[in-house]
Amino acid sequence: MTPALPDYAVVTTTADAESKARFLAAEVIGDRLAACAQVYPVASVYRWEGKVEQAQEWRVDFKTRGALVERVAERIGALHDYDTPEIIAVPISAGSPGYLAWIGDETRSAP
Repeated sequence: MTPALPDYAVVTTTADAESKARFLAAEVIGDRLAACAQVYPVASVYRWEGKVEQAQEWRVDFKTRGALVERVAERIGALHDYDTPEIIAVPISAGSPGYLAWIGDETRSAP
């Protein structure tokens, strides 16, 4: 059985440069797959190919409707230059009604 999609979600990815993160944000927002995105620096520590790595990355949090999560993930994957980009989604369980309605309005005409 497939779990029900949340009404709204945050989809997160990272990039190794601010310009790349802003590019991803602009493309996904331009496609109306998300209403907004925040881009901010993060210090990442992760295991890759058997070694612990540390890197400065740029995180992008996309606010979208739950029904668009898969399409957002596909678009990020198509644009991203990482071999295995982080693409995760978490449900928005609550929020201000006006803000959530705005997310819905801004993504209703997604192609």
